[in-house]
Amino acid sequence: MDKEIKKKLASNWFKLLQNTICNDIEKLEGRKLKFKSKTWNRSEVKDEGGGEFRILKNGKIFEKVGVNFSEVHGKFSKEMSKKIPGASKDPNFWASGISIVMHMKNPHVPAIHFNTRFIYTTHGWFGGGMDVTPCIQDFKEKSFLHCELKKMCDRHDKKFYKKYKKWCDEYFYLPHRKETRGIGGIFFDYKKNDWEKDFKFVADLGVTFQMLFNSLIQLKYKKKWTVKQKEIQYIKRGRYAEFNLLYDRGTSFGLQSGGRIESILASLPPQASWIYKKDPFFIKNEKKLLSALNNKWRG
Repeated sequence: MDKEIKKKLASNWFKLLQNTICNDIEKLEGRKLKFKSKTWNRSEVKDEGGGEFRILKNGKIFEKVGVNFSEVHGKFSKEMSKKIPGASKDPNFWASGISIVMHMKNPHVPAIHFNTRFIYTTHGWFGGGMDVTPCIQDFKEKSFLHCELKKMCDRHDKKFYKKYKKWCDEYFYLPHRKETRGIGGIFFDYKKNDWEKDFKFVADLGVTFQMLFNSLIQLKYKKKWTVKQKEIQYIKRGRYAEFNLLYDRGTSFGLQSGGRIESILASLPPQASWIYKKDPFFIKNEKKLLSALNNKWRG
């Protein structure tokens, strides 16, 4: 298949998914709250593509959710070319993808992250994944998430789930905290074995994500919460921000490749906290949460 057709198919899928996900989110909010949309260009002086960033804030369910689509092209800097596969031979690149981060109002509902992308240098590959970050322990939630992701992976290759779950656990890890960011999910990169099969896998992940975030939200968004639980949510969001700013590849790639800063940093939570003297309530809940995060799911 011609590479330009591959690019078009991938980009069209990411755009369609953006529209579908945003429609679902507005439906969950009762159609009373709408996304604000901003189109952007990578360059102000020449055609290097761009994208559309959509954001919704202060809803009954979503405190902040950003859904970003991009399709850009250009040249990597010399420093960036050394880090990207295939770019050391030729710095020209093309990239398209969708990135979604959901920060919830109710602390019982976890933060949810999803992204998929297709990048082309001298060769092309897919990358992405999804992961969930709760602030209140729930083993059933963790089991449900991983059961559904395993089902999805098994439809394509029974080796994928174990491989991509391990990759996710290792990737979403804060070494300075010695803890994982959340209860995991799946993560993959440099996926380039068979384009049509890889594309089907990426599309299936998008559909599975749509089902999962709807299910996770519907289960808990009406559950009552306390001020203390909200405080714990803010502290866990601090961990989330630390990872995104220090270790996240997507954030680093976007900033170094000339992406729109406001869109890239939209993954950060609307409000977060850092504390030095932890009160007993937080210590008790943090231990429970870390126990859940570090407990190996068996399926």
